[in-house]
This record gives sequence, C-alpha cells and structure tokens, in this order.
Amino acid sequence: MTSPTDAPALPSPPAGALEAPAVPELSIVIPAYNEAHKIAKDVASAAQFLVDQRMSGEVIVSDDGSRDGTADVARATAVPAGVELRVIAAERNRGKGAAVRAGMTAARGTFVMFADSGVCIPYEQALRGMALLKAGKCEVAHASRKRQDSVIINPQPFHRRVFSRVFRVAANWVLRLPHGLTDTQCGFKMYAGDAARAVYGELRTDGFLFDLETILRAIRRGYRIAEFPVTWSCDPDTRLHAGRTAVRTVAELRAIKRYLGEGTRDGQ
Repeated sequence: MTSPTDAPALPSPPAGALEAPAVPELSIVIPAYNEAHKIAKDVASAAQFLVDQRMSGEVIVSDDGSRDGTADVARATAVPAGVELRVIAAERNRGKGAAVRAGMTAARGTFVMFADSGVCIPYEQALRGMALLKAGKCEVAHASRKRQDSVIINPQPFHRRVFSRVFRVAANWVLRLPHGLTDTQCGFKMYAGDAARAVYGELRTDGFLFDLETILRAIRRGYRIAEFPVTWSCDPDTRLHAGRTAVRTVAELRAIKRYLGEGTRDGQ
C-alpha cells in the first residue's frame, strides 16, 4: 500500500487547456432587433452595473436577425475586465420571444434577467428583484410600472396606453392570468437561474407575447412570482406598432392557449 507521499503525481494539464468557467452570479440578457444605434450603451450600462456591484456576471446580447449590424456593434463594445460579453446572432428575424429564449437558455448565471434595449429602467433597480430572489420569496421577480410606488418619468403616448388597457382585458379573458400581476409586459424580469432555464426551455411563443406563456409555465411548475417597483421612462424607439400589433395579438393569444394545452416542446 502506497503512502500519500509515494502516490504517483497527476499529469499536468496540456498547454493551453482552459479551466471550466466559474458560474457567474448574474447573467443579463438583452434582446435586440435593429438596435445598432443604442446597443453599445445597453452593453456598457449592464456591464458597469455588474462592476459597480462587484458581482461576477455575463452580458448576453441576443440579436434577432438584425439588418443594421447590431451584432457587430455589440461585439465591438468594450466591457470592463471580469465581465464576459457574449453575442448570439440569429440568421433571420423570428420575434422577441425567440431572441429572449435564445439568451435565457444560454445564460449560465445563478440568477438570470432580461432587460429591453434602451435602458428604460436603470440597472441598479435589478437589486430589488435580486433581494426578493435571494430572500427565497419567489423564483421569478417582475418589474412593474403599474405599482403605486413605481415612478414614471416619461409616460407612454396616449395610443399605447389605450392599446395596453385593451390588451390586458383580452389577455386575461383568453388566458385567465393571475389577478395579482399588474404588469405582465414590462421588459425587466429576473429569475433564479434554474427556473429561467426550465421555463424558457419550454417556451414556444416567438412573438412579443412570450411573457404571457412564461408566466403560465412558471405557475405550472410551482414557481412563485413577485413584483417590485421601478423608475421607468418610455423609449419612443419601439418596434411595436398598434395597428399591426393588434392583429398579431389575437393570433398569438390563441397560439399560447394551444401550446399550453399541448404541453412543452419536449412532450412533458
């Protein structure tokens, strides 16, 4: 029997071999479509937040088949040391849901979030969602612009507010969403990492109503959803247009109801 000192030495790793990457504390996913004019600011803001909070993390830009070089601009954006920047570029435009799904399922973080391009909500307010997740009060934390303690600096134009009200009525009627959720469409949502990868791994909605499907799939899995207040400013540079969106809304609501009736893509 050999003693520890007599045991043969383990071979050294080959030159150039990389260690398995550590799990980042927070992954920030930014879905983008034709955002070349502002994606650098998005990446810089997300990365600076991680640095300011001394948090290990990654920034993932999920480009939805942009035609303006968004992915190239994102790749060229410098980030501070210690922050990993990854760019996922789809070959064709499929929709916001597809872009968010690609980013969220690729995210490695203990906590995962997505934030719309345009920095409508300052990144430091993600700390409110993380506090809920870390305290074990929920597995999913949504920013809500509708809470009384939220602050709206630049409100939506009138026509978008009208569409939003009509949309909420239609969505609640078709899908019977939980009454306690006040703002299903806010583009600033946080998850426990495993919950994010499970929910988005099942997501089938490619369009802008993907949030509704993720909410219902999270509830089916027994995940708790909590909301937190934010300071929000409307970005007038939107990809949604009320006329075209109204037609797509009806089709997507029906599709989500069908998807949930059929189960997940994996047949579970």
